[in-house]
Amino acid sequence: MRPYETMVVFDSTIDAQTIQVALDRALDTIRNNGGTPGSIDRWGKRPLAYEINKRKEGYYVLVEFEGQADTVAELDRILTLTDEVMRFKILRRNERAKARRVTAQA
Repeated sequence: MRPYETMVVFDSTIDAQTIQVALDRALDTIRNNGGTPGSIDRWGKRPLAYEINKRKEGYYVLVEFEGQADTVAELDRILTLTDEVMRFKILRRNERAKARRVTAQA
């Protein structure tokens, strides 16, 4: 399995409970497709670099996970279909950078 991370920008006008439900759905998708979710970092409301759907603010969440290519494809599909998600980006993390971060913390 390879390490990935995804940054999801939710609509800031949606309540926290709805955001949590959408995030749980994404995490279940990762688990159901053979992946393992890692850390979840909620950045909260932040200004967008440019307006998206006439919104100037978004609720940012960074999710780290490990999985295969089919895990990423299914997560991409689910996030595209989720109405609460304004934007998202899934990136493959550098495995050597992960090893360096673990040794730096030790």
